[in-house]
Amino acid sequence: MTETYTIPVTKAEKTRLGDVDFTKLPFGKVFTDHMLVADYIDGKWQNVSIQPYGNISISPALASLHYGQAIFEGIKAYKGVDGNGYIFRPFDNFKRFNQSAVRMDMPEVPEDIFIEGMRQLIALDIEWIPAKADHALYIRPFMFSTDEVIGVKTSEHYKFMILLCPTGPYFSEPAKIKVEDTYTRAAQGGVGYVKCAGNYGASMFVTAEAKRQGYHQVLWMDAVEHKYVQEIGTMNVFFVIDNKVYTPSLEGSTILAGVTRNSAIQVIRDMGYEVIEEPIHIDNVVKAYKEGRLTEVFGTGTAATISPIRLLNYNGLDMEFDVSSWVIAPGMKKILDEIKERKREDVHNWLFKV
Repeated sequence: MTETYTIPVTKAEKTRLGDVDFTKLPFGKVFTDHMLVADYIDGKWQNVSIQPYGNISISPALASLHYGQAIFEGIKAYKGVDGNGYIFRPFDNFKRFNQSAVRMDMPEVPEDIFIEGMRQLIALDIEWIPAKADHALYIRPFMFSTDEVIGVKTSEHYKFMILLCPTGPYFSEPAKIKVEDTYTRAAQGGVGYVKCAGNYGASMFVTAEAKRQGYHQVLWMDAVEHKYVQEIGTMNVFFVIDNKVYTPSLEGSTILAGVTRNSAIQVIRDMGYEVIEEPIHIDNVVKAYKEGRLTEVFGTGTAATISPIRLLNYNGLDMEFDVSSWVIAPGMKKILDEIKERKREDVHNWLFKV
């Protein structure tokens, strides 16, 4: 990364900070004063700028609207007790973003634009980072094809942007999850490991139906037998059985390699617990619950962070859990929160100072 790389900035005439109630921050609905924009034209990235947040003009023939070449990432920045802003593991998201780009046949974004552009954008809107527990500045880098043509082919032009959203907790309470064993999220050889728009679009119908039944999200099963656990719509999933922590392995390219997932695994191991990454059969989860050996179930994700699951429904069986008695998930969350807020030593070098 070129530390002297400077991006042209057009500042907003007036900040909207005073119009925001930081005690009530719905996820993804409040945006900061500025955004980053870059265009991929003639085989190279250009027109990189930071400008006031606002609408963009697009053609109705925009290729991404018709054929779905669109990818994104989710990252968070926190206010440390030292008053500085810190981005949590942005280089891991940078790597995953470009892995998504390769799979979707899109151009990779250079580190100067992704990382340094993000840093300069946040530095400009640093006052938007909430200094409050379970709050953060959510960072949304995304890219979409901008060819103006109706035709199924790889586009030649793209737009990369970064938006910033101050936000509070994703779930206001411990989650209720329904196991989905009819519809499929991803199959081997597909794009389950890619953070592309189509993955989420295809999940909307099933998730909406689960919400109508009183659940927050669905837990997806494998595409072949509908018996092996994959992930929850917005989170990776963990089970505590016999005081050991289990999470689905990433083999088969059907599960998103979550940055929070990886962080949780490391912290849980630092706490002295064994973490086992392997295929997890839903019948074994049910058996462990009935035998009283399944004690905690939780999800991990950038948006949701660490989300306890108080109810897991499978084939009419409500597996319920006493979240207040848990040890591993809340202990791990506390350590992660303290690292992000600079209250605990960052021994894994996860924080990137703004």
